[in-house]
Amino acid sequence: MSVKILADSACDLPLSFYKEHGVTLFPLQVQLNDGEYEDLVTIEPKDVYRAIREGQMPKTSQVSPLLFEDTFNKMAENNEDGIYIAFSSELSGTYQTAVMILEQVKEKYPDFQLTIVDSKAASLGYGLIVKAAAAAAQSGASKKDLQKVIEFRCRNLESLFTVNDLEYLAKGGRVSKASAFLGGLLNIKPLLTVEDGKLVPIEKLRGKKKLLRRIIELMKENGNSFEMQTVGISHADDEDTALEMKKLILDELNAEEVYITSIGSAIGAHTGPGTIAIFYFKQI
Repeated sequence: MSVKILADSACDLPLSFYKEHGVTLFPLQVQLNDGEYEDLVTIEPKDVYRAIREGQMPKTSQVSPLLFEDTFNKMAENNEDGIYIAFSSELSGTYQTAVMILEQVKEKYPDFQLTIVDSKAASLGYGLIVKAAAAAAQSGASKKDLQKVIEFRCRNLESLFTVNDLEYLAKGGRVSKASAFLGGLLNIKPLLTVEDGKLVPIEKLRGKKKLLRRIIELMKENGNSFEMQTVGISHADDEDTALEMKKLILDELNAEEVYITSIGSAIGAHTGPGTIAIFYFKQI
């Protein structure tokens, strides 16, 4: 019996990916202009970035508990086995909600075998984990082997990203307001990472060229085997910088592939336009 892979829209993979690879999508919710939308399904990232530039502050919420319940019930009724790889529990309540709903469903279907994994990752870094799991599932990997693939990728993921304005992250409670104020005051671009699922500022640099060069230096220090892996870049309406970063990664690190996607509406609502994020694995 094949194992289903499930993921939420915070992994910033395109909608076509889910259809092509048979991955079940759980969209996060985006509230904008008195309307509520499903990330990736009924709202486009460009709409969110346009609204932010016009002074609006979109809000987001986790995956609908009813959607979890309906999906889990149907899987249990059909005796399907699966692994739901979830958005970092440190950045969203989605993981905890899924665990709670699963416990309720298992009261009715005690033999239901769904496993929920906290990726401790976000955006395309989380997406690269989902891509690896989907590829392994399509090749017929057992559930035990799939869990090994997922855990290895989660453990070895490295994330680096920069935002145009820390104020967006501060408003969403993702970084302190003091950090946001200092960054804006000095026009310094922060470099952040993800540690144990949380956003952590690591350096502040002045100027885009210095920033991109520093990202390459850190990748050289912390990664290896780039010629055997796909490096991910996600961007918030800044494809030019993403392409510039791609060229540096190919030239300096000889990466096998550089995969670029847009940062989706749910995450983009917190990071704001101009965010660039780079993801790779310490080991592959």
